[in-house]
Amino acid sequence: MSQQSQTTPHQHEHKQETTDCGIPKFNVRDLRVREDIMVKAKQLAEMMVTTEEVSQFQKAEKLIQGHNRVQELIVLIKKKQKEIVAFKSFRNEKMVDKIENEINELQDELDSIPLVVEFQQSQSDVNYLLQLVMSVIRDTVSEKVNVEAATPEDPETCSD
Repeated sequence: MSQQSQTTPHQHEHKQETTDCGIPKFNVRDLRVREDIMVKAKQLAEMMVTTEEVSQFQKAEKLIQGHNRVQELIVLIKKKQKEIVAFKSFRNEKMVDKIENEINELQDELDSIPLVVEFQQSQSDVNYLLQLVMSVIRDTVSEKVNVEAATPEDPETCSD
């Protein structure tokens, strides 16, 4: 069997439906992905994990986890967020406003810590890398198959 015709194993039957024009219809969760495509996707993911952007993110993440004041601020912010939910349920807007101001002060302190700024930047860099790769894949596929311009056909306009 050639690599191109291999698919991932499935545990269920496919009921193939077609449109009135005879075009197969698929439910997204039932689509089969060729094994070679999945292998390449995993290889690409492994390559991305080895980038400088991901390395910087992982370093910053470890430093954040070990930074006592950052962790204290995160815990305090989460606690205050839970308090807001409670006071909103009691319809106590005065306390909600007070706690929101406290959260803003805690968040400002957190955002002023250079390590947090570095972590946020590294997170942004990794997200940009992922979006860039997705855009390249989308654009490359779109060059070959005009997926975005495709619209559902009116069954009456189908022709042989």
